[in-house]
Formats: sequence, C-alpha cells, structure tokens
Amino acid sequence: MPALTFTRRQALSLAALALLGVFAAAHFLGGRAGSTSSPSSADVPALAAPSATSTPAVSTTAPSVLVVDVAGAVRRPGLYRLPEGSRIADAIARAGGATPHAETALVNLAAPLADGEQVLVPSASVAGVAAAAAAPSGAPSPTAPVDLNSATAEQLDALPGVGPVTAQKIVDYRTQHGPFTSVDDLDAIPGIGPAKIADLQGLVTT
Repeated sequence: MPALTFTRRQALSLAALALLGVFAAAHFLGGRAGSTSSPSSADVPALAAPSATSTPAVSTTAPSVLVVDVAGAVRRPGLYRLPEGSRIADAIARAGGATPHAETALVNLAAPLADGEQVLVPSASVAGVAAAAAAPSGAPSPTAPVDLNSATAEQLDALPGVGPVTAQKIVDYRTQHGPFTSVDDLDAIPGIGPAKIADLQGLVTT
C-alpha cells in the first residue's frame, strides 16, 4: 500500500481539525457531567422568608404635651405647653420666671404638672393678707345664731350646755315632729329645762 504523503499545508489543516474535534468532545462530556451532578431545585432548601415580627416596631407615638395656666406673680402669665413630666419650676420658667415680689417659698417647685392645671404664684402682699386672715385673733368674734331647724348635730354640740347626746335629741325631735317654731319648743327635749333655754337665748333661732 503506497504511503500517504501530505504537504505542510495539508498537515496543518488536519492538526487543526483534530484539535477542534478534541475540544468539541470535551465540551460535550463536560456538559453531561455538569447536568448529572447539578442538584435539582427540589434538593435546594428554600430560604425562609423574613418574619414580619422579627423587625422591631418603631414607635410613632408623639410625646404627650401638657397645657397649663401660669398665673400670679410671674413675668408673662398665660397658657403654656410643656412636655409630659415637667415640674412647676419648668412652668414658671416658661412664663419668664417669678417677679421680685413673688413668694416662691409658698409653691412646691418640684411638684409634677398635670394637664389643665393652674400654677398660681402668690405675691408677697397676697401672702401677707392670707396669713393675717388665717392667724387666730385674741378678741372673740361674734357668732351668728344657730338655726335649730337646719343646724347639724356637730353645730348644736358646740352650743354652751349642749352635749353630743342632747344635740342628737334635738335633731331627732325635729325629724319626728317637724321644725321648731320657737326656742321655747326646746322644753320638749329631755335634758333641756327653762334654765338652759334662757342660756341659749340669742344663740339659737328658728
């Protein structure tokens, strides 16, 4: 059999065709191997959807606001809005502070504020008048006559010579028999005689 002879050009063409065949075979075999080893979608665990409750909720509630009326010995009396948790001292500061004549010692500056509250800062003159009115006087003040038909047992007990037992008897008597028409009607109360009625003249009325 005669030997095949190729020119240099033919030999190069055959070598190129052989390389292309090798690359095609390798690509085909590699594709099959990849398709058989690739896991199916059923084998891949599904990613859990993020839970709606896992995200911390962001509070959108606006901070509470208090509305207070600041009056009295302050520089700018009026209505003011302050955040919840504010103190009386904060309200006075918002009103421009106390005047030189204010008696801030009579105000609890540390007390917490409530919505709708009035903060009243007294002045020295008003505080002095209130203190004088509250002070006991040495001279006895005139007492208005006690109405026998409307007085309570405690008011009747305060009368001279009338104790708690007799006072209750007076209340029970007018409940059962109707109102008193005169002071002399007290004679019907056990324990009250003419002498005691004379002592009560001017102190009781009907």
